[in-house]
Amino acid sequence: MKFRSWLATCSSSVTTADDQPIPPPKLPFSDDASSLFSDITNSSPISVISQETNNSLSSLQSNLSLLTLPSVPSLQNLSPGTLNLVISARCLNSLNPRNALVTFLAVHNNLLYAASSNEINVFELTNFTLIDTFNGKDPSSGSIKSVAFLNGKIFTAHQDCKIRVWKQTPVKQHKLIAILPTLEDRLRRFVFPSSYTNVRRHKKKLWIEHHDAVSGLAVNENLMCSISWDRSLKIWSGSDLRCSESIRAHDDAINAVVVGKDGTIFTGSADKRIRVWGKPKGEKKSKSKHGLIATLEKHKSAVNALALSSDCSVLFSGACDRSILVWEREDSANYMVVTGALRGHTKAILCLINVSDLLFSGSADRTVRIWTRGIEGQFCCLTVLDGHRTPVRSLVAAAETSESDGGSVKLFSGSFDGEIKVWQIGVSSSSGSPLKS
Repeated sequence: MKFRSWLATCSSSVTTADDQPIPPPKLPFSDDASSLFSDITNSSPISVISQETNNSLSSLQSNLSLLTLPSVPSLQNLSPGTLNLVISARCLNSLNPRNALVTFLAVHNNLLYAASSNEINVFELTNFTLIDTFNGKDPSSGSIKSVAFLNGKIFTAHQDCKIRVWKQTPVKQHKLIAILPTLEDRLRRFVFPSSYTNVRRHKKKLWIEHHDAVSGLAVNENLMCSISWDRSLKIWSGSDLRCSESIRAHDDAINAVVVGKDGTIFTGSADKRIRVWGKPKGEKKSKSKHGLIATLEKHKSAVNALALSSDCSVLFSGACDRSILVWEREDSANYMVVTGALRGHTKAILCLINVSDLLFSGSADRTVRIWTRGIEGQFCCLTVLDGHRTPVRSLVAAAETSESDGGSVKLFSGSFDGEIKVWQIGVSSSSGSPLKS
């Protein structure tokens, strides 16, 4: 039997000679990881690292990333002063859900959904009041890996291989309405031998079922994508909740998924690859199936996070190699090429989001970095948010476009010690006028 070191991959499953998937081992950034960081719980208080301090450390921190990706040039060659930008960042609040281990954060309809272990806590964004907690009575579902919203429904991805569907009641409580795959979908298929696939030796399951933890969800129009440690990508209909496609997408656990406005799907895996999926051009989209468009290879370790720019022309990928790679469309190449790397984090990149042309990255080094693009494809690290005592596992942000907010961004960062920090981020020109979001 061949084993791969989880220290080298951060997130991986083990494979036997017969290519039979075995559940991944305990990972340094798994949902039970808080005990691994008990030695750093007495870290310094909340602060925003100054640009001067950030610049003095950037050379050393970039060198750590260069050790793993020496052939990829660094892109963070600009400073806020070069771009005539002034950034303000302050911590507004700190939320502590009843369970530890914040595994995922999402914002929808002026509500913050915070997944902690096997339950979801829902907060009002205006005053951060806890208004509901759901799924807490079902510990058998395992930890919640992702939350998505489609057609008035809330979808949650779970460790127990299932996707749960919820509906919000008029009093803002959440009611379970379905578990995917649904019983109806199972009954439609269970009598047909072609509906089954081998998952292990002498064990079969319906192809509409995941057979390992569902690690991520992404939505586009009326479709939802789910990824899993079982290496598959599945496509679900948002209207009838049926599984329409199942793709063996990677050679190892899939950790990240994003969907572009045009329906193109990007998946990132512990096999160090990013794969791009789409439907053939010229065919009716309702009838055609997703196929592989490109495989993007440059990372030297597990890919943990993906994010798309606002116009979907740039893809950002974060991995255990401490680098954020920047991919841009180039038709003469294999769909996308690496233009460079954003360096500065000293440990694995765990989460990425892009809001209002600002890229936010969360890392196992317990910091959040804020990046923006400048001239000629170069980037600037605007600031570093410090204060978490354990790795930053999830980020979500909402642009605030009211006149009083001046186009600022409200950022939520969740870490393994169960803390959610609320930040107010503002970026303006040196003349004092806020940038448009």
